[in-house]
Amino acid sequence: MGKLVVQGGTVLEGEVEISGSKNAALPIMAAAILCDEEIILKNVPRLQDVFVMIDILRSIGFRVEFDENELKIKRENDISQEVPYELVRKMRASFNVLGPIAVRTGRAKVALPGGCSIGVRPVDFHLEGLKKMGFSIKVEHGFVEATFERRTDQVTITLPFPSVGATEHLMTTAALLEGTRVVIENAAMEPEIVDLQNFINRMGGRIEGAGTSRIVIEGVEKMQGVEYSIIPDRIEAGTYLVAIAASRGKGLVKNVNPDHLTNFFEKLEETGVKLKVFGNEVEIEMRERPEAVDVTTNPYPGFPTDLQPQMMAYLSIASGVSVITENVFKTRFLHVDELKRMGADIEVSGNVAIVKGVEKLSGAPVEGTDLRATAALLIAGIIADGVTEISNIEHIFRGYEDVIDKFSKLGAKIEYVEKEN
Repeated sequence: MGKLVVQGGTVLEGEVEISGSKNAALPIMAAAILCDEEIILKNVPRLQDVFVMIDILRSIGFRVEFDENELKIKRENDISQEVPYELVRKMRASFNVLGPIAVRTGRAKVALPGGCSIGVRPVDFHLEGLKKMGFSIKVEHGFVEATFERRTDQVTITLPFPSVGATEHLMTTAALLEGTRVVIENAAMEPEIVDLQNFINRMGGRIEGAGTSRIVIEGVEKMQGVEYSIIPDRIEAGTYLVAIAASRGKGLVKNVNPDHLTNFFEKLEETGVKLKVFGNEVEIEMRERPEAVDVTTNPYPGFPTDLQPQMMAYLSIASGVSVITENVFKTRFLHVDELKRMGADIEVSGNVAIVKGVEKLSGAPVEGTDLRATAALLIAGIIADGVTEISNIEHIFRGYEDVIDKFSKLGAKIEYVEKEN
């Protein structure tokens, strides 16, 4: 990949349309494995991670067509029980096909997942849950093999931590375990999980409780084809709102579900931002230097960890000292050193970052380390004096559809430069 060259000092103003949620689309695509009939998904973002999942579905026997933001999925051949390593290594969410393949065919073999490097994110919760549902698990040579061995009438799975991925994986697998009632306690409560429940239920599943800490799944025999629209991407919406505020601009962010961002909105308003909500549109205006605030990330409905790096970039120019506590991914501070290269004053101790606001950042060569960290560096580049060059930018194309075009329409000066040979 090349690099992004950002000319700083611009004020963002105008309108931006938010795409469908990547974090909702991926588990819903994995759940399409449960059905032989055609699935039509609308509002699907055109992102690298989505294309990886398309390749995975095709590799195991599904026909997939992607036109604009509409995705059509239908089983075409016998479902393959093994997923190629070169696909799974690219993206963590790809691991969530293990259970659906195994529940359809009796066995599945999938490589341990790759994806963003923001600390260890073990799949133990997934595997322990699958074991309780009657699957034997074998892990060797970098692969996980799941084989269905026994059916149980009642299963209760208590997650040690409300893991989004594990909740989605176990929900999806349990949905097709006919005659088994699975209860997931301490489940994650994110809006994307509610979207997955709604999708599976539209296919004929019987799930209730998504959005709470207790989800109940009554397994059914088969699923039916359905047309379904993906929810808006709350993290993309939050990223553009932070960027507009950081630039001391004014904008209208469209196609947003405000209920998904309540905690985030409260923190923005504490910094001095003016927010107005009109249905699924949010108007934002910020003309002053932000006030420092303390931010603590927690599982939903707490402050999203996926917006922590962007918020840190914003608070790096705040008046006063902000304390950011990261409770979800303890090592999610890889962007700190890059922000410090741009003049930010940040000190990290364990899972706490002390951000002493400076009056301005300075453009510098920096490197993206993961998806949201790269978005934070883009925001920092927009508000900094001078030119910022961001390398290792492939991460950002995993999570932000048409990111250069959308920011450019708001007034940002961003250029993609191909890597020199």
